[in-house]
Amino acid sequence: MTPPIPAPEPARPAASAAVVRPLPALPGVDSVFTSPRPGRGTAVRARPTTIHPVTAADGSVADEEAFVEAGIAEMWADYADAPHDRTVRDRLVLHYAPLVKYVAGRVGTGLPSHVDVADLVQCGIFGLVDAIERFEPDRGRKFEVYAMQRIRGAILDELRSQDWVPRSVRSRAREIERAIERLEGREQRTCSDTELAGELGMETSDLRSTFGQIAMTSVAALDELVAAGRSHAAGPGGSAPSLADSLPDAAAEDPVSAMESRETRRQLAEAIQGLAERDRTIVGLYYFENLTLAEIGKVLGVTESRVCQLHTRAVLRLRARLAEAHED
Repeated sequence: MTPPIPAPEPARPAASAAVVRPLPALPGVDSVFTSPRPGRGTAVRARPTTIHPVTAADGSVADEEAFVEAGIAEMWADYADAPHDRTVRDRLVLHYAPLVKYVAGRVGTGLPSHVDVADLVQCGIFGLVDAIERFEPDRGRKFEVYAMQRIRGAILDELRSQDWVPRSVRSRAREIERAIERLEGREQRTCSDTELAGELGMETSDLRSTFGQIAMTSVAALDELVAAGRSHAAGPGGSAPSLADSLPDAAAEDPVSAMESRETRRQLAEAIQGLAERDRTIVGLYYFENLTLAEIGKVLGVTESRVCQLHTRAVLRLRARLAEAHED
């Protein structure tokens, strides 16, 4: 028996008839493969394309710095075209505002504690605005370096304007401090005024006169006088005491004396309660009602001399009981 002949396989399509699968659209980029190809001589109009930053696996945005730099460059270009536009200038001020806080913090490190950093920041903002208005991008200088110099200069100018001490005295004080450091570092001991004057090349009398001028400039805030003990007195989470809390009040009552007086009054009241009724009456009329011994004798119906004897006996008993209380 002849085996059946298998059916012929279907013919494969030719290469020209192959099925071309469309490419998947890229995220964030408009597909350009589906647009018809323009013919020759046709003007091609650029279509704005919105490019979204690609998010990495850790959630950070790739090329974020490039986007920021591009935005800042665009703001600088807009400000160059319209230098009197306050809107663009204010946007630049907001962007570079952290520079002001950084410079103010660096300058305020070596200043007394009564100098508020917020005041330095306010002065630095004026320096930043002046730097933006005077900056010339064509010179190729980085704006951050230029702005930090202008901000620091504005802060120092404001501090000098508020300083009532002449700059020559300040300079002389720094010179003396450096001379003391050199001399004591070389001799490894405390130097005298004569040695310091020789190091500075001046007379001892002139040096002492300079010390007097410098002493007049050493003005400290009152609250700083108790700053050393603030951290210990405040405790964790507590508020530090002010200088008003540490100044003595001459009109205030002494707490020790007040406590002793209250304790003595209490002991005296207990001792009076322990007296006999007649003795207690005499003490009350004499010391609290301000009656004389004769008036007390009329009240009790006895003579003045008898009242005097009873009063003396009551006082002796009170002294004895108070002495016993103090010994206990």
